[in-house]
Amino acid sequence: MCGIVGYIGHRNASLVVLSSLKRLEYRGYDSAGIVVNCDGNLLSWKKAGKISALESIVDCHSLNEARVAIGHTRWATHGAPTDENAHPHSDCTGELYIIHNGIIENYKDLKEVLLKRGHTFKSETDTEVVVHLVEEYHKELPLLDAVLHALSHVEGSYAIVLMSKKEPERLIAARKGSPMILGIGDGEMVIASDASAIVDYTRNVVYLEDGEIIEVKRDGYKVYDHKKNGIAKNISLIDWDIESISKHGFDHFMLKEIFEQPDTIQNAFRGRVIYDEARVKLDGLKLQDEDIEKIERIIFIACGTSWHAALVAEYLLEEYARIPVEVEYASEFRYRKPVLKKGDLVITISQSGETADTLAALREAKSKGVRVLGITNVVGSTIARESDGGVYIYAGPEIGVASTKAFTSQITVIVLLTLFFARRKEMSFVEGKVILDDLLRLPDLAKRVLDKNEEIKTIARVYCESRNFLYLGRGLNFPVALEGALKLKEISYIHAEGYPAAEMKHGPIALIDANMPVVFIATKDEIYSKVISNMEEVRARSGRIIAIATEGDLTIHNYADHVIYIPETHKALVPILSVIPLQLLSYHIAVLRGCNVDQPRNLAKSVTVE
Repeated sequence: MCGIVGYIGHRNASLVVLSSLKRLEYRGYDSAGIVVNCDGNLLSWKKAGKISALESIVDCHSLNEARVAIGHTRWATHGAPTDENAHPHSDCTGELYIIHNGIIENYKDLKEVLLKRGHTFKSETDTEVVVHLVEEYHKELPLLDAVLHALSHVEGSYAIVLMSKKEPERLIAARKGSPMILGIGDGEMVIASDASAIVDYTRNVVYLEDGEIIEVKRDGYKVYDHKKNGIAKNISLIDWDIESISKHGFDHFMLKEIFEQPDTIQNAFRGRVIYDEARVKLDGLKLQDEDIEKIERIIFIACGTSWHAALVAEYLLEEYARIPVEVEYASEFRYRKPVLKKGDLVITISQSGETADTLAALREAKSKGVRVLGITNVVGSTIARESDGGVYIYAGPEIGVASTKAFTSQITVIVLLTLFFARRKEMSFVEGKVILDDLLRLPDLAKRVLDKNEEIKTIARVYCESRNFLYLGRGLNFPVALEGALKLKEISYIHAEGYPAAEMKHGPIALIDANMPVVFIATKDEIYSKVISNMEEVRARSGRIIAIATEGDLTIHNYADHVIYIPETHKALVPILSVIPLQLLSYHIAVLRGCNVDQPRNLAKSVTVE
């Protein structure tokens, strides 16, 4: 959600910033802008729409000597996506510029004060208030001190970068609630909201923590707290390169990431299976046997696709580890005065590790003295750093806004987590071995599902003009139904809903007619016959049925118009395979409808504001 880039070094700064902004396009945005220090003058361009529109009005060749620049991609919160509301924003003099991710909650009060002091505003944004506030202090103070004084009045979340004509050889950046990273190169520095904007230039990075402010020059940097006390920071290494965020011949990042799942599933369990003991090792959890014995309840906290993964965890942990589990929306958790007690364990799930609501819920739980673990994909992310322990899913960078490989990797880790607890409680060696046998086969089984891509594309052609879909499943496949519906909504803009199949009779059945496609996850398990009964009810009302079924199930053709088979596997692993056809179905429908698959409207990859 929004993208920040700041550069100071020896290259053409305008080219660096525009190129890096393109690396951030996947985060979701509706306008873009850049300001460049060229021969002591600050030159700014900004434009609603795509970065290509911005590039068309910036003559980078004439800026060949420019060595300092900042740029931004905006996802509108306050004010429509217009040229005027795009970042960067300047002060009254045009000598001070800011870019900002986050939300300034008290901007109206601050704006009223600044207007009385004679400041003129050009936009509807909350961000512009901050640059005028800094302007007030920068009249008398150096930029660093001016920013520190200004931020002491600001309430809300922010990641900001400022540049000043008065101090052309430095950038000032600060964060509170929104991610910020400094890339340390050879005679150059890159500030960004996301590592993907940095890896072209360096893999050495410093992660800023909440409340920290950084002064950046081309040959060094200094980090301070809000009282201007110096802070020593460790330099971390980004463990992936630019090739990881290339399409490699696929038409879209989403399709590439769907096809990466055999590898990413394997990455999630590689090195974590102790096969001869039918156990797993998850050292990052930092849980001893005595800690596990004290756990009376596990609470999962997540948003969106990660919340669906948490629902799978509820089914698995309660059945196999016999631990009570609750699943909470992060956005609701901290506002409903949750009851947390000594025997509780909180586990957050977030692909980015920066999801604002999930991070706030994590902090709420920690403030009540509860142990908090994190399941995340991004090494060094805020949730990873602030959790008491956790597990990385190792899915690699996920560029497509609609999460695919992260979901299956999250469930793979959840299976490991289930085994971790269950084998210390009630699960036998034999049962653990059976699950691990199928887990080790899972990458090959996922490849067999992906081989059905053309078959699924053919089905997509039949239904790409549909206006509504229902997705139905029971047990472990109910969260998969929710995820399938979410994928279709996200990228094709077709209205879709997921339900437990038995709930259809409690309302949704009224929607079913000849124009309503219904997707059933109808794999062979102990409640298969119940799902077949639900399919009969849809057929009786002329509904069109697409079934995800287990290989070898020939009777399913008696009930479904279309059948997509997945290989047989242990029921705990079925959601990992059954969701892949739904990902492909959504993808092909969206492409056939001419939708922007990787950057769907109104959505951002990482929701870093409330």
